[in-house]
Amino acid sequence: MKKAMSLLLALVMLTGLLAACGGGGGGKEPEYSGPSYASLKVGEDYTDLTAELRVITHRTDLILEDPDRRDFTDFAKEFNALYPNITIKYEGITNYNDDMTARISSSNWGDICMIPTTILLPDLNMYFHPMCALSEIESESDYNFATNRAYDGQVYGIPSTGNAQGIIYNKKVAEAAGYTGENLPKTPDAFLKFLQDIKDKTDAIPLYTNFAAGWTMTAWDAYIYSGATADPDWKNITMPQTKDPFADRGDGTGAYAVYSLLYNAVSQDLTEESPTATDWEGCKPMINNGEIGCMVLGSWAIIQMQEAGPNAADIGYMPFPITQPDGKQYATAGADYCYGVNKYASEENKIASMLYIKWLTESSNFAYDQGGVPVLKSQPYPETLSAFEGIGLVEDTAAPTELASLQADVNRESELSLDADQSHVQRIVEAVITGNETFEDIIADWNSRWNAAVERCAPAQ
Repeated sequence: MKKAMSLLLALVMLTGLLAACGGGGGGKEPEYSGPSYASLKVGEDYTDLTAELRVITHRTDLILEDPDRRDFTDFAKEFNALYPNITIKYEGITNYNDDMTARISSSNWGDICMIPTTILLPDLNMYFHPMCALSEIESESDYNFATNRAYDGQVYGIPSTGNAQGIIYNKKVAEAAGYTGENLPKTPDAFLKFLQDIKDKTDAIPLYTNFAAGWTMTAWDAYIYSGATADPDWKNITMPQTKDPFADRGDGTGAYAVYSLLYNAVSQDLTEESPTATDWEGCKPMINNGEIGCMVLGSWAIIQMQEAGPNAADIGYMPFPITQPDGKQYATAGADYCYGVNKYASEENKIASMLYIKWLTESSNFAYDQGGVPVLKSQPYPETLSAFEGIGLVEDTAAPTELASLQADVNRESELSLDADQSHVQRIVEAVITGNETFEDIIADWNSRWNAAVERCAPAQ
């Protein structure tokens, strides 16, 4: 609750700043007469352009130079082979969503950032440059996830990569427990047995929660939408108009099935002994070396686990263990953070920023290198997602304009802050540790909050 309140306070402060300063922290938006993102030809257009770009990123792991991998220094150098007069400087933020939400109230925060998920779609134009019309990049032959940070037909954010939502696991640990790619668990009950077999037959921690890091636990929220329901409309259209969305469906699907899996794993002693002592950086070599069986994280984390030790080939990725009544498994696939360009940057810097973003998206192989779903529909999937062959990858449907902010409004009014704050997920673990409440108590509270928010935020008829 304390974390949720601090995030809410940051948003209130941000709203106040905008009201006091007339939008965007008081800077004057330069007139723009340059090209759209979609029309730019990287390596051909504006090759003599001079600009100095400041890029704010959540990927602090790629800030430090590492001779054994491509990092942001390498990307900037490769881009400079085409645009030698565009200087690129990166700044990393660990507590990204919260800190960037506060910083973005200033018009001079930089040139490119990963758009915080706290920014509502109708508010994107307060901070970010409209890079192109959605119609220019959303055709079947162009971009995946083009609608993620688009509003009223304009694109304000370009996906950095796509995530498939599944579970990272150590293949050798799974094999020692009796599991291969052919018999990986496909239901919550089968997954709990998988964890128990790891506990009984190996020395590995079956499921590592990453409780102490906090932000890592928001990963659980990503599984409750289309992956758990097989309904692409669920997140942005149906759920914010539905009462009791966390209730038990009775068939091992939906949000209840996702969160109860965490509760049952902790209550059955299938996680680390002391959740408050987990270590985010330390868990990477641990799973690489077989000390951890699995972790619930998006596909963005695969490469980090592979690079954390000598056993990259042992790191696998499986779909989240929910099977629909039709016998099929589905997985949510969606954009990771999206690149946004500061609307208060100079015209030269806006053009330079779009050139760099387009190069990163279309030419750098960043998404492939990170084990992500490609942004360009023409690009291949990485080998790390081979277990998802035959799995229905579902992208959450963007809400129509009249409902564009409804999901965010209900989410905020309920004070659950799904996808943005970890407190509600940590509450599940804390309930087991303290014994102060049951899982059913938590679900009842969440439904009550959500129901009240649905009523308060219901669209006018």
